[in-house]
Amino acid sequence: MSKRDYYEVLGLDKSASPEEIKKAYRKLAKKYHPDVSTEKDAETKFKEVQEAYDVLSDSQKKAQYDQFGHQAPGGGFGQGGFGGSGGFGDFDFNDIFSSFFGGGGQRTQSTRNQPRKGSDIRKVMNITFEEAVFGKKEKIKVPVYDECRVCHGSGAESKSDIKTCSQCHGNGTVIMEQQTIFGRTRTQTTCPKCGGTGKEIKNKCSNCQGEGVEKIIKTVEVKVPAGIDNNQHIRLQGYGNKGSNNGPNGDLYILIKIKQSDTYVRQGDDLIITYPITFSQAALGAEVKVPTVYGDVMLTIPAGTQSDSKFRLKGKGMTNVRTKQKGDQHVIITVVTPKKLSSEQKKLFEQLSKIEDSPDENKGFWQKFKSNFSK
Repeated sequence: MSKRDYYEVLGLDKSASPEEIKKAYRKLAKKYHPDVSTEKDAETKFKEVQEAYDVLSDSQKKAQYDQFGHQAPGGGFGQGGFGGSGGFGDFDFNDIFSSFFGGGGQRTQSTRNQPRKGSDIRKVMNITFEEAVFGKKEKIKVPVYDECRVCHGSGAESKSDIKTCSQCHGNGTVIMEQQTIFGRTRTQTTCPKCGGTGKEIKNKCSNCQGEGVEKIIKTVEVKVPAGIDNNQHIRLQGYGNKGSNNGPNGDLYILIKIKQSDTYVRQGDDLIITYPITFSQAALGAEVKVPTVYGDVMLTIPAGTQSDSKFRLKGKGMTNVRTKQKGDQHVIITVVTPKKLSSEQKKLFEQLSKIEDSPDENKGFWQKFKSNFSK
């Protein structure tokens, strides 16, 4: 059976660059590798892809193939199934499997020894409603992993106890060779002796046991801004756990929990309060003292005010954390019906009832209301 053109196998044309050839091979190798592929005839297709790459990735073999095709003199293309090399060259096979298993392979030196940010810490702070209104400062205790105060992060008892790893020679990675059903493979993996650091420690620090960090309790001052809302976070940059390889510390996140007020209901930056008044205050009007978070203020209740009427006290709400402008306070009036009356009050209400029912009040509201039911 005639062989397919190698460029056709990789989905390329003859003008493809070495980088394009390598990219196409990686993509197809991931797709057809028998250990992970569900494609039909995956093993056959994988061998075909590997054979094409083995030739086109070698400048000398590629030149011969471009001139003579599969019949190149002395080329032996396709003999043995892998283009004569019998293996994968220096291709890092971890790249294939990392895409299928979430990058769970060993780290290479390029990532293992990079500076890495420390992990974040999260704490909950409970505050009162008044503290949310005006803000506060509070010092809290935070358990945190920080640089070891004895070895200063080296993990060694002294500088003379640190030396270059004898297995990887400071690279942090080693090349592993093994024979598989597809030939001899070479993979780059983290050095098992030094764990990828490129260093060996003869005597570990007695304080941190070679970790370079220790757990301490830090005292941190938290500034709660005026107007903060329930379930908002305060971020304190750099107050988290220590980073590695000279990476920055993580952050400290404070989740704010506010105790509900018995007086006020919050809606954004506005506050709402329900204020009770008597029948006489509603009918005649009155000046009443209304509480706000900033102190009592006088509110004018006009004559004839109905229950559920709303009044606005501008600038008496919460402070906006970003703009620093204050919201408003809304006062909802409730006309209270007395449950018990004194004898004098009862007489007065009886007199009022007689006046409301008198013929002289036929045009009044109650008389009109009654007449609707007598028709």
